[in-house]
Amino acid sequence: MVRECGNAVVPVSSSTDDVHMRRALQLALRGWGRVAPNPLVGAVVAQGEEVLGEGWHAEYGGPHAEVQALRAAGTRATGATLYVTLEPCAHHGKTPPCTNAILAHGIARVVFAAADPNPQARGGAEVLRASGVELSWGVEEQGTWDQNAPFFHRFAGTKRPWIALKLAMSLDGAVADAYGRSKWITGELARRETHRLRAQFDGIGVGSGTALADDPQLTVRGLVPPRCAPARVVWDRRLRLPTDSRLARTAGEIPVWVVTGATAPEERCSALEDMGVRVLRSRDLGDGLRGLWNHGVGSMLVEGGAHIASALLSGGFVDRLYLFYAPLLLGAGAVRAFGALAAASVESAARWRMLPTEQFGPDTLITLAA
Repeated sequence: MVRECGNAVVPVSSSTDDVHMRRALQLALRGWGRVAPNPLVGAVVAQGEEVLGEGWHAEYGGPHAEVQALRAAGTRATGATLYVTLEPCAHHGKTPPCTNAILAHGIARVVFAAADPNPQARGGAEVLRASGVELSWGVEEQGTWDQNAPFFHRFAGTKRPWIALKLAMSLDGAVADAYGRSKWITGELARRETHRLRAQFDGIGVGSGTALADDPQLTVRGLVPPRCAPARVVWDRRLRLPTDSRLARTAGEIPVWVVTGATAPEERCSALEDMGVRVLRSRDLGDGLRGLWNHGVGSMLVEGGAHIASALLSGGFVDRLYLFYAPLLLGAGAVRAFGALAAASVESAARWRMLPTEQFGPDTLITLAA
């Protein structure tokens, strides 16, 4: 879908527009884990099919994608087209307005994928239109929405974290075998991808069962170091998290939140808080999510187990599914990922939208959007 802006007649989107915008989306991913709370943004300066310059937002507080691409193009940018995955900003934040750089370089046409939902930053399209720049938007719009779903969610008024549920499962949908063991269902490459995913989130969450069984660190230990380490979150209604767990022992280094019930034992609360754990009492799951949102957790990757996964899905709180399937069958008695969900008919069950499927060694990642 292409929308047109301005007084000039804007040609319909060409295959060239699509190619350049898809390249801009690829470039945007190079800022993964480094730009939040800003969005991932990529840009290309081109004259017809010829690429004159490329750029991406690489670091929070650093130059935006448009500026990087314009610098790469130099004087050749005059009269060219700028492709950018998000509407150019018109305000002075950590950096000057991108509209200033676009006009200074003599760009004749700007194609952007999606409008900026941030009321402080948006308005760049109107500034450019008023200056006579030809505008088109909507090229690869869905791709930008999918790439920056947590960013768009922040301005949607839901007041809860954007939640992605990640599960490692057998082909028959089990997250643990009949003996309760879940290490390791998937292989090394899938686990490495999980660490890459973690780098883009404000928080990483698990249920108390997973925290007790696995004693996880819930840290990012991959090739992409996050600008800010994600907080660790445990849903623990009875406050069973041990004070000698790895999460409690490292709470002073990277924040740990334990979301518990209103009637959780006070002595357990005090013991964990003495370790630096932040205890959040809540009436129910939704109340706990609002509490996390109010404390700066705008996005969260939840990695199990089956109980918290079903609770989040039943409450309609899951925005994306990352399902890693390993090529093995665990059979009778295994712990099913979605076994606690209420029955639904074929007609009434929600249909998820499929995003690109990826292969990590022998394991397959299926990504779904709500």
